Amino acid sequence: MDTYIAVDIGGTQLRASLYPAGDTKPLAQKRIPTKSKDQTPVDRLLDLLQSIWPAGGSVRGIGLAAPGPTNSRAGIIYAAPNIAGWENLPLARIVQDRFNVPTLLGNDANLAALGEWKFGAGRGYQYVLYITISTGIGGGVIEDGKLLLGYKGLATEIGHITVVPDGPVCGCGLRGHLEAVASGTAIARYVAEQLASGVPSSLAELHAPTARDVSQAAEQGDPLAKAALARAGIFLGHAIADYLHLYNSQVIILGGGVSRSGALLIEPLRAALAERVMSPEYLHGLVITTAALGDDAGLMGALALAQTAG
Repeated sequence: MDTYIAVDIGGTQLRASLYPAGDTKPLAQKRIPTKSKDQTPVDRLLDLLQSIWPAGGSVRGIGLAAPGPTNSRAGIIYAAPNIAGWENLPLARIVQDRFNVPTLLGNDANLAALGEWKFGAGRGYQYVLYITISTGIGGGVIEDGKLLLGYKGLATEIGHITVVPDGPVCGCGLRGHLEAVASGTAIARYVAEQLASGVPSSLAELHAPTARDVSQAAEQGDPLAKAALARAGIFLGHAIADYLHLYNSQVIILGGGVSRSGALLIEPLRAALAERVMSPEYLHGLVITTAALGDDAGLMGALALAQTAG
């Protein structure tokens, strides 16, 4: 039986799935912690792949979804958040040399976009903008049925476009990026700042409210929580307007935990978007929806990538 292997690499865990050719139902799945006292993360990844290798079967391709900036064309991870030592790491070549199977690497947000397009909420569209709003913000673009990568595979980092010049410091170290004002981390930080300045809220009862706490409080009508989500939605709307001017997408897919805040986030997003596009034609027929694959989006994108490898 011909098979493919998809891997989702994270700072906390490694996930791998074995799929039969032409099917999205896995034959085997396994997840392990990324870090161990006795092994490097690379060795753990290689052992994980070996543990789900099909007995007597043929693996035609391996797809790897990795966090942080990656050169998908060269198969190199420039830097992986929360994985020490993964700098300029030729991971695709390491895996390919070990197993003698064509191996491709991609950024996890880009591959989540690919997964949603091929298997999820983006099916049937050829021009897709995918945004994941979680601890950080990432994204990917499908342009005329192809994943947009750019020269080195570094394209479509929507979380790192500037929306507030000289604004809050982003996780990347620069100021005013979308991630610094609209991610789950940014929402929680904004609420903490407002509470510290004396703004009343039911969230004051919590030691360190998270974005999930904010979303739940907003659903219960808390004014500060609703304002925090609306603020994030407005910034997202402004950023998406810029992306529509560049790519004129058919559908916008919102993924990640913060997207589950629903109308409290999406309605302010829609209003801000309508204010910022230069022509209403950008919005005519535009679909804004939520992701269908959940936490498996990156894994399914890695499968789609593996299917192109062999």
